[in-house]
Amino acid sequence: MSRTTLRAPSPDWTDPDCPVARTLDLVGDRWSLLVVRDAMDGARSFTEFQRRTGIARNILTDRLRKLIAHGVLAQRTAPSGRRQEYVLTDVGRDLFPVILTLRQWGERHAFAPGETHSTLVDQHGAPVPEIAPTGADGALLDTDTTHVQKTR
Repeated sequence: MSRTTLRAPSPDWTDPDCPVARTLDLVGDRWSLLVVRDAMDGARSFTEFQRRTGIARNILTDRLRKLIAHGVLAQRTAPSGRRQEYVLTDVGRDLFPVILTLRQWGERHAFAPGETHSTLVDQHGAPVPEIAPTGADGALLDTDTTHVQKTR
């Protein structure tokens, strides 16, 4: 599995030592994550991304360029041979747990009780179960059982 790695820290990093901040600098805006979400759901063309998200053409162009530059998406010739399409790279597919976690948080906190919403299902049509981080010992992890170990 190939990975894209950024060689040198950007002088524009929000917080150069924090993986969360760097990730947000790369894919943390609303449109980038919606493009990644739609790519995970099979969108491939500029037109599909625009139709699904409602994003303005200039913003979509910028986000697609940024996602390609950071190795999240790749551009290739569509099977028809007539246009380009966008596909997730291994780096982009690695965002699946992030999108899943955001989805599940939204299901719990962004909808009123009983309000309908889309459901993510597995290949058999069963709803994807809640994910929860666990430690090496199998115990659930949360803000009370973890801490950040600073580099300096």
